[in-house]
Amino acid sequence: MKHSIHSDTTTLGFQIAPMIDVVFVIMLFFMVMVGSVKVERELKTKLPGPDDLTQLVKFPAEEITLGILEDGTVLLNEEAFDSPKDKALPMLTRTLRRVADSSAQQKQVVLVTIQAEEQASYERVIDVLNSLHQAQIQNVTFTVGSEPL
Repeated sequence: MKHSIHSDTTTLGFQIAPMIDVVFVIMLFFMVMVGSVKVERELKTKLPGPDDLTQLVKFPAEEITLGILEDGTVLLNEEAFDSPKDKALPMLTRTLRRVADSSAQQKQVVLVTIQAEEQASYERVIDVLNSLHQAQIQNVTFTVGSEPL
């Protein structure tokens, strides 16, 4: 018995089933990736507007200039305080406390600039810093030189 295998050569042509599988895999990929992309319209931003009254209004800072002359005289906005030999500077300290208190009530920041002449003693600068500390004023800057006060 002889079996012969009869094969008809047929051309398969274009197969649609594998193409549908590929399309479904690509579609599945994009469906999964869409969930991980952040859309810009979801960003929480609040623009300033007239109805935003919750923010505190900041007032401008109060600026004070303290000058220290070579002879030890201390000037507050060009007005002399205490004697050049008085180490405690009681009048200056009281004035600085009043300034600090009134600025705190008005919600202002006190900025102090110490202008010391080149030959002013370091000890006098420390005396002025002690007065500022007693008045609880912390924003202090320094300039040194012979600038006019």
